[in-house]
Amino acid sequence: MKQGKNRTHRIEGLVALLLFCIFAACVLTVLLTGAKEYRQLTQRDQAAYRRRTCAQYIATRVRQADYLGGIRVAPFGESDALFLKENDGYVTRVYWHDGYLMELYAAGDAELFPQDGEKVMELSRLSLSMENGLLTVELSDTAGVSQTLRLCLRSGPSAEEAWQAQTGVDGAEAMQAGGEEEAL
Repeated sequence: MKQGKNRTHRIEGLVALLLFCIFAACVLTVLLTGAKEYRQLTQRDQAAYRRRTCAQYIATRVRQADYLGGIRVAPFGESDALFLKENDGYVTRVYWHDGYLMELYAAGDAELFPQDGEKVMELSRLSLSMENGLLTVELSDTAGVSQTLRLCLRSGPSAEEAWQAQTGVDGAEAMQAGGEEEAL
């Protein structure tokens, strides 16, 4: 009789141990799957953050310098750069050099080189163009994802040209005629 009770206890113990092992394996599987998904989501969010940050950085810098004669695109080194004129006679150059978005703040007449600037963030490509008051910025992050940013300048002759191109109406004529449309 004693052997029967011993076997029953052993079987009950083995069943409890087996259930514990199954539970532990399930918990471990869920944790590992969750960790993998979390890592993928974090990487995706970081890449999106870098893209948004770069585009917003450029847009903010352009908006800060958007006054008559404050913005131009011109060659600097081997690529084009945004030249953002400050009120104090200094110029901020925003450009791409050696895999980085760079910024260089110096006197407007200073002779400088692209490597003199400060690294802002990693970027695999930056293309700048300005036509009729529309600044087009094409950028690619290190993962190869491209993004295009288009900003319509709100001041200066370039903004007037953009208004005319969009509406076909001279801005001064519209104001004299009492037009109710506003420039974008």
